[in-house]
This record gives sequence, structure tokens and C-alpha cells, in this order.
Amino acid sequence: MNTNSKGRSRTLVITVVLVTVASALGMGFVLRGWWAARNALPVFGSVPDFALIERSGRVVRLSNLADMVWVVDFIFTRCQGPCPIMTAGLAQLQRTVPPDAAVRWITITVDPDYDTPAVLTAYADRFSASQDRWWFLTGKKEAIYGLATDGFHLGVRENPVEERLPSEGPFLHSTRLVLVDKLGRIRGYYDSEASEGLTRLQRDLGRLLGEKTS
Repeated sequence: MNTNSKGRSRTLVITVVLVTVASALGMGFVLRGWWAARNALPVFGSVPDFALIERSGRVVRLSNLADMVWVVDFIFTRCQGPCPIMTAGLAQLQRTVPPDAAVRWITITVDPDYDTPAVLTAYADRFSASQDRWWFLTGKKEAIYGLATDGFHLGVRENPVEERLPSEGPFLHSTRLVLVDKLGRIRGYYDSEASEGLTRLQRDLGRLLGEKTS
């Protein structure tokens, strides 16, 4: 074989190798995109705008949570049932997230007539809730109940004395935690009373922090 033939053979081999590598890389990119899309968290709708009062006295709106991943729950401070358990679970989860992460914890009372900013402050202090990262909100009952049912698709209602079971309080509300992404879209619901619910929430929270929004 002459020199020219050897050169052409070597060039052909290199070309085949490069094409194979490029194809593999391209297929890898396609597969990664397919896998990410297949495993993306679902979207359950967008949170509507709202204006509620934080325990500090300032007004909090949806725009204050732009570019943040946030976790929402509904409680009332007089609750003797699941509410303290929910708050304790979020307090535990809060400690696992770096303080500079783009995360906010949002707790909204379903008993705004009683749960004033001062009452919410005392309740939050029981759980060492960060005032910068964990906002406790109150406001008008109609606005809160509308936000819960129409915005977050969670049940809430007053529980009249004549209908109340001995183990129940004056309000009935969902105990699910809600995960919202940086675009204000609901991405998950989690059982606050089950350890696997908090584990799944922690995992999905990390996924949303790494999710591109553009």
C-alpha cells in the first residue's frame, strides 16, 4: 500500500470515529432531554395573586415570591391536632436547606380573627422559624379561604360546634403541604403527617431549585 492509500485509510478511520463520537454525544443529549422531560414534576396550575399580612406587619404579595421556590401550608395556632406536627416538620426541613437558598416557607392561618401578627409571631418563635425565610400570613378570612380553595385546591371550612366531633377543632382544613416553583406554579402535594411525604418534598424541593425557568 502506498503512502497516499495509507493516508486516506487513516483519514477514513478518524472520520468514522469522530462521527461515532458525535452521534453518541448527540444521542446522549437527546436521551438526557427525554429523561428530564419524562421525570419533570407535574404542573397543577398557577397560584393567583394575593395580598396578606405577614407577622412582621408588612404586606406580602405573589410578586414578593418571584424567582423563589416555596412551600405552603395552612394551620391555625389554637389547633391541638395536626398543625403543630406540620409546623415541626417544616422546621426540621428548614434546617436542611442552606440559608442562602432561594426558598421560602409560607404558613397561612385559617383563623385570622384570632391569629393576629402578634399571635403568629409567638407561634413561629416556638419553632425557631426564620423571620427572613419563613413567613406567617394572616388577613381577611374570605381572601384566605378563597386562596386555599381556588388557588391551592385545598379544602378549608369552619367547623360549627353542633357538627364538631370531640377530637376536632373549630376549623377543618387540609394538612397537605404544597410545593410551588419559581414561576408561581404548583408542582406537588405532600402528606405532612407521613415521613415519606417530607422525604419526597425535600427531594422535589432540590429538583426545583436546579430547574431552569427559561
